Amino acid sequence: MTKILIIGDIMGKPGRRGLAQVLPIWKEQYQPDVVIGNVENLAHGRGITNNTIKEMNALGFDAYTSGNHIFDNNAGLAECLENYDHIVRPANYQGDWAGHGYYRFAKNNQQVLLINLSGTIFMPDSISQTAISPFVAFDQIYGEQAQKDDIVIVDLHAETTSEKNAFAWYVDGKASVVYGTHTHVPTADAKVLPQGTAFLTDVGMSGAKDSVIGVEPQAALEAFVGQNKMRLQIPESGTAVVNGFYVEIAEGSSVTVKQLQAEASF
Repeated sequence: MTKILIIGDIMGKPGRRGLAQVLPIWKEQYQPDVVIGNVENLAHGRGITNNTIKEMNALGFDAYTSGNHIFDNNAGLAECLENYDHIVRPANYQGDWAGHGYYRFAKNNQQVLLINLSGTIFMPDSISQTAISPFVAFDQIYGEQAQKDDIVIVDLHAETTSEKNAFAWYVDGKASVVYGTHTHVPTADAKVLPQGTAFLTDVGMSGAKDSVIGVEPQAALEAFVGQNKMRLQIPESGTAVVNGFYVEIAEGSSVTVKQLQAEASF
């Protein structure tokens, strides 16, 4: 049996500090073989830096997925890509994008193929107008890279629940685990599909609890009520919420799925 622990979008300092307290407890309790986190918002909501990735590496992550915001800090991204090969960005981005969209690694003699994809519905124009379908991209990567007895894990970074749901049914029996990121809001629908694929529409974020998807409420309200551009103002102290998705896989099929949530001060 292989145990997988997945952490959704890690949003700035609240997410990092909350994880530093919660993740060791979850690791002791569930003894996961593989730990994966989404880091597109790791450095104050805007991409990644070498120091913030080092913080996560110290917690024992095996690999990282991301999304469109990983390109908000190109200098930090370039340094991280040079130093680490276990960071991936959506594979279906077309054009001159840095990085790679899948990562193969082994844990406890088990091969894992991690794929990161982006949805195309309601995503920024720079993504939706250049990305190929995540359905097509999955077929290409799976056909070229998947090996017998692989555990195939897919992070679909997307806005709409319908696109995430349809994708999970499309890859049922091929992917071992499919989960959504990007909205920062956890959905209450963890399940195993008929052909053995574990699925959760969105894992949810690790970030400030008293916030609007990780941002100070007043900064968000200024955008919605005042029609100003949202300021990416992240709380400096308070309570963090940490969301996770735990999956057990046996003989190629997911047999246990569980949503996890905990709180910690930051």
